[in-house]
Amino acid sequence: AVLAACSALQLGYNQAPSLVFWWVDGYADLDDAQSARVRQDIDRILAWHRQTELPAYAGRLRQWQAMAGQDITGEQVCAQVEHLRTAAERVMDRSHEPLAQLALTLSPAQLQHMERHQTKSNQSFEKDFIRGTPAQRMERRLTRAVDRYETLYGDLTTAQVQLVRRNLESSPFDAARSLADRRVRQAELLELIRQWQATPGQRWTSGTPLPAAAPQAVRGWLQRGLFPSPAAGTERASWIRHGCDAFANLHNSTTPEQRQHAQALLAKYASDLSALAGQD
Repeated sequence: AVLAACSALQLGYNQAPSLVFWWVDGYADLDDAQSARVRQDIDRILAWHRQTELPAYAGRLRQWQAMAGQDITGEQVCAQVEHLRTAAERVMDRSHEPLAQLALTLSPAQLQHMERHQTKSNQSFEKDFIRGTPAQRMERRLTRAVDRYETLYGDLTTAQVQLVRRNLESSPFDAARSLADRRVRQAELLELIRQWQATPGQRWTSGTPLPAAAPQAVRGWLQRGLFPSPAAGTERASWIRHGCDAFANLHNSTTPEQRQHAQALLAKYASDLSALAGQD
């Protein structure tokens, strides 16, 4: 009955408060006081998100629906990536202060839990992107990429799958470098928290005023992990620009039927988000 009344997207978004909490709790193993504070923060951020961001997302999806009916360029795709990046920054602006507040209350045992979680996450990344022969790694990447494209367009032709493969083979993505960057960022976060908690004579609790530098330090850490603007002169930005061209190449190979599939899916997502934005 629930699935007949609303789509999986709507159902998932309505479960977002619990899903986000479970993710944070799995990362930091929250105690009761932290849990209560985090739940309040999540509810507040998602209420803002539903009211202000979902209508913008729905409008963006309708724009994509129109674009899906015609050929596109890599520059057009990268322009949409930039819109996504700025949307992520708006969420970050709402999140960095609550995250700083939580970080300062973490116990040594919770920081050790975070380290174990990071190690497990890195092992999953290694399994997906680094282990095995080059051919095995390429097949795993190809399977994931084809699955994503087929969600949007329906079944791909053999020629289109080979196009996806060539795009992946020419990508500047370096899995080993990405893993090294992940580890640096993870260590940086733990070091930031430990530095704040080492303040002489200070015991941090959920009600303790934040040190002035803490929220901005968290924001800076989040900013460095956010995908860069495609116009930025960095290695990661080059990877994103390549991805823009790859997406455009694949899209421009699609049939009228595949484009209609994409337009129908995007229209459904836009309708779902509009309905969510109108809910109490």
